[in-house]
Amino acid sequence: MTLEDFRAHCLKKPGFSEDFPFGPEVLVFRVGGKIFALLDVDAFESVNLKCDPERAVELRERYEGIKPGYHMNKQHWNTVDAQGGVPGKLLLELADHSYELVKASLPKKVRESL
Repeated sequence: MTLEDFRAHCLKKPGFSEDFPFGPEVLVFRVGGKIFALLDVDAFESVNLKCDPERAVELRERYEGIKPGYHMNKQHWNTVDAQGGVPGKLLLELADHSYELVKASLPKKVRESL
């Protein structure tokens, strides 16, 4: 999967925004101002995505390319291999899951405005 493909998929989501709060190499995707994905813009090797804790454990056991979130809360975040260790379809599904989890945590007024 390429960064362009992943970004194009996420761009379609309501309330999507992106920025570089951690420096010029870490691209952050947000919904309603809250982070749902982090990735290295120069070398799109992996992406950090929020995940339901039970599902996170299951995915880590099933896929070698899914590990506890690098520099993130290991219970709620996974680092997902974007270069073939995880099928592209699953990577996009996990991005959708992360987006939905973060969106659901937003205040009702913000969710309704999306």
